[in-house]
Amino acid sequence: MGVFESLRMSLGIWLSRIFGKKRARIGIYGPPNAGKTTLANRIVKDWSGDGTLGTVSPVPHETRRAVRKEGLVINADGASIHLDIVDTPGMATKIDFREFMAYGMSEEEAKRRAKEATEGVIEAIKWLDDLDGVLLVMDSTEDPYTQVNVTVIGNMEARNLPLLIVANKIDLPNAAPSRIKAAFPQHPVVQISALEGKNLDELYHAIAVHFG
Repeated sequence: MGVFESLRMSLGIWLSRIFGKKRARIGIYGPPNAGKTTLANRIVKDWSGDGTLGTVSPVPHETRRAVRKEGLVINADGASIHLDIVDTPGMATKIDFREFMAYGMSEEEAKRRAKEATEGVIEAIKWLDDLDGVLLVMDSTEDPYTQVNVTVIGNMEARNLPLLIVANKIDLPNAAPSRIKAAFPQHPVVQISALEGKNLDELYHAIAVHFG
């Protein structure tokens, strides 16, 4: 960890103790392979220097159990928040074991993976009862108006959970984050590349303001 990161973390902890900043539990949601775990790992690295939260893989549903990191303090442009984050399994309306066989898994392994992924989706939905807000990560290279995204947003709106949409993968040439803004104009959207670290300062400020 560099000197700047250490100073930033120490200052954040000191400010939180002195001024009693709100502590919020935020879930990271979205469809498989939208970049949820990549983003979670970025947040953990930037604000704790404590390694990674989960494993990133091109295989869908690599995250099949919710993983939590507590005690992060984000300070961005004068806004601050004490944060617990929960990286959740990818949301899906249907999980077919044959999808995993395409990645070279045996039928037995693929069926086991599909069962675990289905259980992970159920767990992710249950987590909504214990959250103060949601970061909904979408792949900005894909059509945002999908059954999964509409269902997830509807579920969150019904629970009155504060929602911040993250338009990820803007580093890719076919990214079109404007489509996400047009599809869901009722919610704020921040455009980032979790992989390359683009616009993360803007995201951190939005998190501190939106959930603080």
